Amino acid sequence: MSAIRRSVAALSVASLAMGALSACSAGAPDPAPSADALVSAMNSGDFGSVQFAGTSPEDAAKAQETAFGTMGEIKHTSTVRSVAEDEEEQDGVKTATASITTVWDIDKSDKDLSYDTQAVWEFDKESDSWKLRFDPSILAPEFETGDYLKAAFDPAARGSITDAEGESIVSNRPVIRVGMDKTHTGKENWESSAKKLAKLVDIDEQAYAQRVMAAGDKAWVEAIVLRDDATREVTDEEIKGIPGAGFHNDELPLAPTRSFARPLLGSVGKATAENIEKSEGKVKAGDQVGQSGLQAAYNDTLAGTAGVSVSQYNAEDEAVAELITTAPVAGKDLKTTLDTGLQETADELLAEAESNSAIVVIRPSDGSVLAASSGPVASGLNTSLQASYAPGSSFKVVSALAMLRDGATPGTEVKCPATAVVDGKSFKNYDGYPAAAVGTIPLSEAIAQSCNTVFVNQGTEIGGKNLAEAAAALGLLAEDGTGAGAVFGSVPEDSEGTTQAANMIGQGVVEASPLGMATVMASIQAKSTVQPKLILAPEPQAPAKPASTLSEGEAGQLFTMMAEVVDHGTLKDLKAVGSGKIIGKSGTAEYDGEKNAHAWAIAAQGDLAVAAFVEDGDGGAQTAGPLVKSMLEEAAK
Repeated sequence: MSAIRRSVAALSVASLAMGALSACSAGAPDPAPSADALVSAMNSGDFGSVQFAGTSPEDAAKAQETAFGTMGEIKHTSTVRSVAEDEEEQDGVKTATASITTVWDIDKSDKDLSYDTQAVWEFDKESDSWKLRFDPSILAPEFETGDYLKAAFDPAARGSITDAEGESIVSNRPVIRVGMDKTHTGKENWESSAKKLAKLVDIDEQAYAQRVMAAGDKAWVEAIVLRDDATREVTDEEIKGIPGAGFHNDELPLAPTRSFARPLLGSVGKATAENIEKSEGKVKAGDQVGQSGLQAAYNDTLAGTAGVSVSQYNAEDEAVAELITTAPVAGKDLKTTLDTGLQETADELLAEAESNSAIVVIRPSDGSVLAASSGPVASGLNTSLQASYAPGSSFKVVSALAMLRDGATPGTEVKCPATAVVDGKSFKNYDGYPAAAVGTIPLSEAIAQSCNTVFVNQGTEIGGKNLAEAAAALGLLAEDGTGAGAVFGSVPEDSEGTTQAANMIGQGVVEASPLGMATVMASIQAKSTVQPKLILAPEPQAPAKPASTLSEGEAGQLFTMMAEVVDHGTLKDLKAVGSGKIIGKSGTAEYDGEKNAHAWAIAAQGDLAVAAFVEDGDGGAQTAGPLVKSMLEEAAK
């Protein structure tokens, strides 16, 4: 092959664009449409609309597939730079020549592979049309039959997810990929070995055996990926003791432990067909991509850009020339506000929870989310930030704020009958409500003992709009500014009658997320409306200001009432924690006729606000209260 053929003078790394120029003689049609049809075929791979001299559309398509098929997901665009009928005939035949520019979109930068080629047509008098003299050099400079371009990729280092101090939470950690190599044992062992291996690593035996049997005779069939650290229970010897079983060492972006903020942080894995399709060429087979949580939401930030090398090969698979090389660009870190110690404590508390549950911790002074844990680990649900439930009596602090704005004070005498009837519907206090707190009591005592009937009877007077404004002032109706796709809560303004009455005690149609109720608690402790934040960099778009804001005076009155909840009310078990003043509120929201209930507890001490939630609990104080207590104790250490 000549040195001229291998000249890279025809290749350039630049963006080229010119309007197509064409010219023709009076005796032949304009060749421009034929040139346009060719580049359209080169871009689509379908040469059916191109007229050829001496070859077929199918052969041209096969030649392009050979030339470009190994470029993977990298896209190319061919355009006509110029086209004109040649001044001199070749062997008595009119010809036309087009200059074609092809650009390969190598990476996300402006550095692309661009080159010019030529295509020649001959004029067929019988059909009065131009027919292409197909040659592989149309596809790339000096190409011959069997030549091809091939891209090789150098993966970029994935960015880390860090805590508030910039320390990596998620970073590359050692793993082993456990599976079956069918070439390492006889066919008679394939099925039995697959089932033994599946049992060893605790996956579905029948399903894995079916995958092994369906794979090719020389296949490696992965069973599971395990952390290669002190927590690994399956030993090397146990794996190797099964005929055909083995493992490969690898690294994956992982959190410190399997359970650490798992639903929040998410996971990373090999790109699926869906990942590749949705990426519009950014992701290719074999790439490691975020599959859930922050890893998926911020995949473009974390992933970086792989380095790419494009080389030209001949039909004998010999590399002839390297045409372009780009260096990998490492992904950027995702910085969060998380406190690893508090997060680990919350995760441990919820790891074996029997129902969906959550703990959220916020620093009131700046709105930083210090922990956002969701349990049980096996559920995979981000209950802490993305699930909403009836908040029960924990919502009474919102109703209390609406009443304060309507003229009440913590000392205002209110009536707490055993039952209350609104539009024919009867409401009562919870089972075990203290008899001494029935009758006329201060509003602060109604909060401390969680009297339902006080708030039910105030529903109509307060109204849906005022209740929603109070919720907004406490941050429960906030626009998400966490950067994690969080939800807070909902309080309809148009509720009336029995629905509004039920809303006042956190039932009806009001809803809150654990993050939302932690925000309510943080706002009271901060004495101003708190807008939580979780992602520090890249900085998310700032949320809109709330429709109503909390005044220092209002927060002070709520603080006084919630202190009595801990002093002698439903959360008095928190009283002995630490040395600072603790405020709080418990909540229980029955959600069916069997008295199954959501359990809530919110509390604050110093610069810490906590919300705990358990989907199926015995009561707020009994089930969620101990979770809050454990978090406050951890923070006090």
